[in-house]
Amino acid sequence: MNTKSLIIIGLCAAIPMAAFAGKMNNAEPALQQTEAGDEDNNVITEECLTNVSLFHESAKNKQYADAWEPWSAAYKECPAASVNIYIDGDKIVEWKLSQTKSGTPEYDQYRALLLTLHDKRIKYFGNDPKYKKKYPVAFILGQKGLDYCTFYPEVAVKTEAYPWLKESVTTLGPNSSINVAVKLADVSYEIYKSDPEKYGEQYILDYQLVSGVLATMAADPDNKNAGAAASNKDYVDQRFAASGAADCSKLDELYRPAVQENLDNLELLEKIMNLYRRIGCNNESEVYFAAAEAAHRLSPTSESAAGCASMCKKKEDWTGAIEYYNQATDLSDNEQDKADYQYNAAFVYYNNLKNYSAARAALNRSLEFVPNQGRCYMLMGVMYAASKPYTDGSAKAAILNKTVYWVAVDKFVKAKSVDPTCADDANKLISTYSKYFPTKEERFDLPGEFGGGTFCVGGWIGECTTVR
Repeated sequence: MNTKSLIIIGLCAAIPMAAFAGKMNNAEPALQQTEAGDEDNNVITEECLTNVSLFHESAKNKQYADAWEPWSAAYKECPAASVNIYIDGDKIVEWKLSQTKSGTPEYDQYRALLLTLHDKRIKYFGNDPKYKKKYPVAFILGQKGLDYCTFYPEVAVKTEAYPWLKESVTTLGPNSSINVAVKLADVSYEIYKSDPEKYGEQYILDYQLVSGVLATMAADPDNKNAGAAASNKDYVDQRFAASGAADCSKLDELYRPAVQENLDNLELLEKIMNLYRRIGCNNESEVYFAAAEAAHRLSPTSESAAGCASMCKKKEDWTGAIEYYNQATDLSDNEQDKADYQYNAAFVYYNNLKNYSAARAALNRSLEFVPNQGRCYMLMGVMYAASKPYTDGSAKAAILNKTVYWVAVDKFVKAKSVDPTCADDANKLISTYSKYFPTKEERFDLPGEFGGGTFCVGGWIGECTTVR
């Protein structure tokens, strides 16, 4: 190091902090001093580096009042000297805003300055290899969008912030800030509400983007913010579902051409299917069925099989529906989904094919995946109560057919014992069917059948119960 440099460093080190602070505090803190001047003459002087060191140390200790003057000087004289001019500057200017009355000219100047900070940071450091990986341009734009939304509350529809937020989330994907992603969904929603006809498609696409990003983050076990991503995804999903943009007919109008033109594009088909399923448009829509059928042909999955099952049900192809539900069960890795698919198959057997024994087999399989499902026992009880296993037409058979109500009530009791949410419905059915139990006189007339404490109901039911 040469002698001149040593002398300069020594002189800088010898400047008393108090004296320097006094000099800065006596300077007029005019707003125009915080606006970068002739950037072509952006010379990084020793004084500039001293100012950077001063404001950075103060900002690190949250002493923003002390940081303001040296930061203002550095920002004006040498805006390319250090990225800390922008990292710390964001906090420093926000502090200044907190000390200024909103609605005043000074407040407006400070919040405009805050946005300009992001633009200058992109200009000087957006492509700097040292910062590009951690703070790429897309990240900075996201922060700019957040600041605009925070400090311009009087702007109801924040169209100015929309492109900044959109570029940030589109570029960063699951590396996005959760706050930026959620804010994009909020801003897109407000734009949509301002003109639903014009911005309906845009809002749907933005919702898909944000919901997908948050879902990926929530599913990543290594993401420390997975829980926050999941809860924010719930918020975004619920708002979309209530927005009116989620109308199934609107979705059909939007996605019918996309499906027809992309029957070999599995990725797109799956995205469309997932959207329909999330908002409950997967049971009636021909567009969803077409996507599911094409996706199932390309690469069978549980979801595509379930979509094909729904299509078969609409066409009243009951056997086809059951076949697809069984395929969905075999293809799924999720126990709850498997249980749902088998319950749906059981309901088709019961309601449409009147095949009670096959329905019970499917319900038992559903219970293997998720035990203690009250709904399964409730449906078994309903089927038992609707059965007449004794068919010879005799008076004895008429009495014996009443025993189905014993086993039906057994299932209703079981349902409410394993699933308290079924209790009200189960109690109503117990009260209804208990009235039809074999009477004391009827049991007396058939001592051979009712002589013991146990009776086994015949036919397809084949279950034993307590005589009562």
